[in-house]
Amino acid sequence: MSSRQLENSESLPWREVAGRRGSIPSSILRGVRSKAAITQTRLSELTGIPQRHISEMEQGKRVIGKETARKLATALNLDYRMFL
Repeated sequence: MSSRQLENSESLPWREVAGRRGSIPSSILRGVRSKAAITQTRLSELTGIPQRHISEMEQGKRVIGKETARKLATALNLDYRMFL
């Protein structure tokens, strides 16, 4: 999609947005955390995961492993497989 089409479009396909901003798990984490109105700092407190790691996961710079996914899912009341 060209930049001109993007300017005239009201929405984008989710795959295109996820592809631009990182991996799908990172987009899910960022979106779910935001929707729950939980800061990265608070999520860090709830999970024991360093805030900088949460930031890196949301940016797609750090892989969300199975154990980390379980901690995030417990804190956000989700199925951990969403992050894998």
